[in-house]
Amino acid sequence: MEQKTEIPLSKKKMLLSLAGSLLFVLLGIWFILQPEQLSHGPLRSPILVTIVGVVSILFFGAIAIVILKKMKGNPIGLTLSSEGIIDNSSGVSSGLILWDDIVDITTTTVVNQKFVLILTKNPESYINRQTQILKKKTMQMNYKSYGSPICISANALQINFEDLHQMILDYFSKYKTVAL
Repeated sequence: MEQKTEIPLSKKKMLLSLAGSLLFVLLGIWFILQPEQLSHGPLRSPILVTIVGVVSILFFGAIAIVILKKMKGNPIGLTLSSEGIIDNSSGVSSGLILWDDIVDITTTTVVNQKFVLILTKNPESYINRQTQILKKKTMQMNYKSYGSPICISANALQINFEDLHQMILDYFSKYKTVAL
């Protein structure tokens, strides 16, 4: 009998992230509408204030859209099975990652956010699965910066980071040898 663990997306965590994203979109709009009033301190130029506003709207607006899509889509954020991992917890889903393709599992911290890095035999194959240019570029950037295009966070999942990391390691040690 196949053992399978499904970790649902956390609506509460996603709502908090959505609220934060929308707050930064509103700040971006304020920067665009009032650049002269806000051009002091590190942002001395109204043009720079406007640019920061536009970037804020685009970046955090995109994050808000991804969160909304996740909230309406599949409620399962991560699936661990005897075959491998299916990550649906972020805007960049890698599809099925076979245990046989995984060479190591490590962690990293980026701006106080912890990630499980899934190091694979052929990382380019996961990058090339992406059909959308922004998702592909994100995976390429992850690969260049962290050595893996696959970075899993507990931020949108109903599990804490330490438990997530341990669960992935447990499945890996149990099923890696079976897949060989």
